[in-house]
Amino acid sequence: MKVLAIDLGTKRSGFAISDPAGGFAMALPTLEDATAVDAARVAEEQGAEAVVVGLPLNMSGTAGPAAERTMAFVDELRCLLNIPVDTWDERLSTSEGERRLREHGLNRKERAKRSDAAAAIVILESYLRRKR
Repeated sequence: MKVLAIDLGTKRSGFAISDPAGGFAMALPTLEDATAVDAARVAEEQGAEAVVVGLPLNMSGTAGPAAERTMAFVDELRCLLNIPVDTWDERLSTSEGERRLREHGLNRKERAKRSDAAAAIVILESYLRRKR
């Protein structure tokens, strides 16, 4: 099953898609100021059979303003798509994604361009591992 992951940001949002077997995740282009309509379009273009959106909980596990904004986005996305839309705890996904980019030798400018997609990959890989 192809799963689309979204790391929703206030400026840029990262996207990643799995292969049909759910074995690996591939980065997709980031979008500036992405809306639920934009995300639904990406899901349809990629042939996603499910969507997982990173839920930015506080380190204590509580929901703050960012999580509330994400849940509003998820609610709208669910109305636009006829496939499952889940949330996934994304705590530390950005730092893990940036660590991976540093390990690949990317400079600061390149890491900044790719950090949202890298976080989406981390979210997707974590989600797929749990589903196995």
